[in-house]
Amino acid sequence: MPKNSLPLQDLPCLSLQGSMLTKRVNKRKSRGFLVEGLDTECTPTDLIQEWSPPHKHQRFISKGKENDCNEFVLARRSRRKKESTSGISWDHLPDELLLRILFYLPLHDLLRMSTVCKRWHRLVFDETLWHSVDLEGLTHMGPALQQVLKTGVRRLRCPRSFVEELQFTVAGSLQIAELDMSSSIIPTSALESIICRCRLLEYLSLEGLQLSDTIISSLAENPQLLQLNLSGCSGFSAPALSELLQSCSRIEQLNISWCDFTNNHVKSIVNNVTPGVTHLNLSGYRESLTLDDVKVLVERCPNIQTLDLSDSTLLMADCLPVLAQLKHLRHLSLSRCYHIHLAALTDLGKTFPSLCLLDVYGLVQDSHLPALKKELPRISINSRPFSSIARPTPAAALPGCFGDRAMWTRQCRLRFKS
Repeated sequence: MPKNSLPLQDLPCLSLQGSMLTKRVNKRKSRGFLVEGLDTECTPTDLIQEWSPPHKHQRFISKGKENDCNEFVLARRSRRKKESTSGISWDHLPDELLLRILFYLPLHDLLRMSTVCKRWHRLVFDETLWHSVDLEGLTHMGPALQQVLKTGVRRLRCPRSFVEELQFTVAGSLQIAELDMSSSIIPTSALESIICRCRLLEYLSLEGLQLSDTIISSLAENPQLLQLNLSGCSGFSAPALSELLQSCSRIEQLNISWCDFTNNHVKSIVNNVTPGVTHLNLSGYRESLTLDDVKVLVERCPNIQTLDLSDSTLLMADCLPVLAQLKHLRHLSLSRCYHIHLAALTDLGKTFPSLCLLDVYGLVQDSHLPALKKELPRISINSRPFSSIARPTPAAALPGCFGDRAMWTRQCRLRFKS
C-alpha cells in the first residue's frame, strides 16, 4: 500500500459514528446478526454485497439448527423445452418439407390445416399449392374466388357458378394463364375486375357471359392467347372485337359462334382474325355471314383445319369450291345450311382430299344418309353433334368421367367436392 494512502476504515467518512454505514452495522447487530471483520479494509465491500438485492435465481437463504455452519439456497431452475418423445417435432420441420407434405392434401383438408397456427396458415396459402383449382359446384363463389385469386393461381376452373359482387383488394396483375368461367352468373363489373388484371392468359372460356368493351379491350392485352371461347357472348362492339383479334395474333382456336352480332361484327372477324388460326367456329350467323365473307376468310387463313359454318342460311353450293381451297381442312360443319343440296355433297371426296369429318345435320334425311356414306367412304359423316373448338371441357364428356371436370385436357389438382 502506498505511504500516503489510508485504510478505508481510517477515512473520515467511515469513522463518523453517525454515518449510514455505522447505523446499518449497529442495526444488524441489534437484530442478532453477527458481523465480523469490521476492522478490515474489505469491510465496506462485504457489506455492500451483503445488503445488495439477491440474484434472480436466489429465493431464500437460511441457517437451520441442524446446519448452523452450512447455508442452503432455494433457487428456480431454468425451464427446458420439452422434447418430443415420438421423434422430430412439426415445429422443427423446414417450410420446404411442410409444403411438400401439404401438397398431397385435398382442398377441404388443406383449408382445415390453415386454422392450426399462423405458420401453417401462411404455408397453406403459399402459391405453390394453388397452381390449379377447380371450384365447380361451390355456392357463394364470391369470397372463395377472391381468396383463390390472391394465392397466385395459374389454372382456375369455375363454370356454371354464381358470383356476387367482388370487393377486389388485390394489387397488381393476376397470374392466371387458364380460366374457365363458362355459363356462370357474374356481374359484368365483377368480371371486369378480374379480366382487367390478367396479362398472362393463354386459354380462356367466357361462353354465354355478358361482356363489355372494357373486357374485350383488356383481353387485347394478353398477346399469348392460344385458345379463346366467346361463344354466345354479347355486349361488345365491332371495333373492340377488331382490336382484340389484331392484338392476339397467336390464337390457334377461336370459338365466336352464336354471339349477338351484326354484319359489322362478322366482317371484323373475317378481316382481322389471325392468319395462323387452325380451328374456327363461326356458326349461328344466319343472315350475317355471306359468300364474300367466306372468300375473305379463306384467303386470309389458309391453314384452317376445322371450320364450323353451321346455321348460315345465306350460304349455298357455290361456297364449296371456295372452301375447297383450304388444303389442310379435315373437319367441316355445314349443319342447317339449308340452301346446300344433297347432290352438291357427293363430290366432296374429290374436291376435299384431306377431309375426314363432315357434319350436315338437317341437310340429309336419315333415309338418305346411308347413300351419302357410300359415296364418301373415307369421310365420317355426322359423328360430332357438338363443336369442341376452344372449349375447355370435351363436348362428349359424360358426368363423372375423367373429361367431365378436365380443363383443356388436364384436371385441376385442388377440387371442390360438394
